Amino acid sequence: MVVSNNGTELTSNTILTWQQDRNVEKHYIAPGKPMQNGIVESFNGRLRDECLNEHLFTSLRHARQLIVAWRDNYNYHRPHTSLEGLTPREFLNRSLNDQTLNRTNF
Repeated sequence: MVVSNNGTELTSNTILTWQQDRNVEKHYIAPGKPMQNGIVESFNGRLRDECLNEHLFTSLRHARQLIVAWRDNYNYHRPHTSLEGLTPREFLNRSLNDQTLNRTNF
């Protein structure tokens, strides 16, 4: 399922044809209710504020390099409040360690 607002970015004929050809459902959030898609809205805001608005891209290659670097930092190095202040990597390692400890207790 693709969830989006009622904006034009996901209403092109190409996107609609792609969804139809693959039997992908579409769901539009209610107008004026961005919190119905809050996780994506939050992520998009961070990407825009911390990366896209901070750089003047000189080429598509330059844009890709900067976005990949931002994504790497976001996914592996920066703490997330939703993960109790841990980085995703730390959270994964803690989870794997917890699973290993649980297996040895049985």
